[in-house]
Amino acid sequence: MLKDKYIDYLTFEKRFSAHTFLAYHTDLDDFTGYLLSQYSITDPLQADHHIIRSWLISLIDRKISARSVNRKLSTLKSFYRYCQRQGMLPVNPMLKVVAPRVSKQLPVFLTKDNLDTLFQSISFGSGYEGSRDKMILTLFYATGIRRAELVQIKLNDFDLHAGTLKVTGKRNKQRILPLGPSVVTQLEEYLKIRSCFFNEILSASGNNTDQLFVTAKGTPIYPRLVHGIVHRYLSLIASNSKLSPHVLRHTFATHMLDEGADLNAIKELLGHSSLAATQVYTHNTIEKLKLIYKQAHPRA
Repeated sequence: MLKDKYIDYLTFEKRFSAHTFLAYHTDLDDFTGYLLSQYSITDPLQADHHIIRSWLISLIDRKISARSVNRKLSTLKSFYRYCQRQGMLPVNPMLKVVAPRVSKQLPVFLTKDNLDTLFQSISFGSGYEGSRDKMILTLFYATGIRRAELVQIKLNDFDLHAGTLKVTGKRNKQRILPLGPSVVTQLEEYLKIRSCFFNEILSASGNNTDQLFVTAKGTPIYPRLVHGIVHRYLSLIASNSKLSPHVLRHTFATHMLDEGADLNAIKELLGHSSLAATQVYTHNTIEKLKLIYKQAHPRA
């Protein structure tokens, strides 16, 4: 089946991450389901730009955000490009499909005072889960990594002597990130607590894993739990509507830029494939400069 061949292409040749793979798979299922229900079409190669536009309108009617619609259209663009390269399609129907405009939203980030309160005033507890939660929040802010990247971290991904961390990002691209001395010290303490925790539960559960972060039962941590941990602690120090792990990624990039870090360096640290994705953080800095200018300049 054509869709299955394309999915194999994403898996074995493009080497997409599990998250990206699932998104593409879901988008294609949505589109092929629409073709079958609305046009009785079983072969997506029979869909022209008029049909794709009607699917686009149906997505908008379902109140799906412009950003999500654009992602789905991006999936179709990739799919039809693949079909064209394979000689299955003379003309790409996506060439006549215009994506909806997405309003630019500035990244939500926390202030330095927020972070000082989080790490200096909030009690995480003395047990394993408290140590784990603090280490998770520390790594997010210290490195700017994504949630999916944090979940995958294994014990041998660290070089404590060199002060580095290896992470696997989108499309399985790996990068090496620096760790400050205070983060290394906290990590060493966490690893001691983790070791004691495993010694206590191994006899009862038999669980053992080389994942850096585990649940209270000793099994590998999962994305939803990480989101819940981050949201719970950030809600104690901020009232933003979105208090997710990505907020700490935005905060990392914004604070780095505020302190004079080169934009290209931030791009490499974040694992962005292009500078355009990183430039969104300059808007926050410009807005801050505007505020300072308005407050300080006599003719502002």
